[in-house]
Amino acid sequence: MLAIPKIDAGGGRISLSCHGSAAVFSELSSTYPLKLLSPRIPEDGVAVVYILTYGGGLVSGDRVNLSVDVGEESKLVLLSQGSTKVFKTRPGHRLASVQTSSHPPPTTQIMTFVVNPNASLFLLPDPVTCFRSASYNQIQTFRLTGNASAVILDWVTSGRRSLGEEWVFSRYYSVNEILVDGKRIAKDAMLLDDPQVDVKPLPERALAEKLKPYSCYATLFLVGPQVQAVITELVRRYHAISIMKMKGPDKVIWSLSPLTGNDHISVIVRVAGKETEDVKAWLGKALESVQYSIGKDVYRQVFR
Repeated sequence: MLAIPKIDAGGGRISLSCHGSAAVFSELSSTYPLKLLSPRIPEDGVAVVYILTYGGGLVSGDRVNLSVDVGEESKLVLLSQGSTKVFKTRPGHRLASVQTSSHPPPTTQIMTFVVNPNASLFLLPDPVTCFRSASYNQIQTFRLTGNASAVILDWVTSGRRSLGEEWVFSRYYSVNEILVDGKRIAKDAMLLDDPQVDVKPLPERALAEKLKPYSCYATLFLVGPQVQAVITELVRRYHAISIMKMKGPDKVIWSLSPLTGNDHISVIVRVAGKETEDVKAWLGKALESVQYSIGKDVYRQVFR
């Protein structure tokens, strides 16, 4: 009997393949604090996995390491149930590292994706929400081969605005690297850093001051043949934008830039909104034709 390799704490593996019209997992495993759930859906060749965490979020020192392999002809949709909440400590608890240091270790998520020929990945989680003084690092690597496609959404909110926490986390760092047939077509990083967030009063040019009036920022990557209709419509809309003097900032602003290095048109889209729901509505309209790839019911789960 072959021994199954042990997964370290916070580790997870997803391996999906297509057998006839059915998408089948050869592996779907995870360890605390990571949890993976896959509901049954009727769409041929499409599988959905929810990425969850025990305890309602991640805390200082938590480390998630997820490896994903999307087999030929299959389609994988990765979702989350609510925003990824990042705490400095678990509510009602204090970590030993926090008691002895004003700089506890960050929360870290490392995700590696392999998308094989004619396969598609739809990474469409809810946004990351960092609570007061939290520190979060995220590194995501995507390796596509052949005619593989990917929709990659990475977004962050300002925090718990209802509690007066707006851009008061310590650090948010996210890196997305995309390679097609071994050639890098994108490496994008976002760093929001406010090491003096606990200093009172806050120093000038605090993070909240720099980022207002927007409370949600999103980065969207569109790569491969499955998303050419989405790209074509976004390019049309972007070229139709006219620049005019405004009385105040729009509730949603966005930009589009091409990515070079593969045979299909690929783009990176950046979106900022005054409210998270504004950004979600914009994304839902922009990605509307994705429902023809993943099914209307799955699409509604994402942008309900």
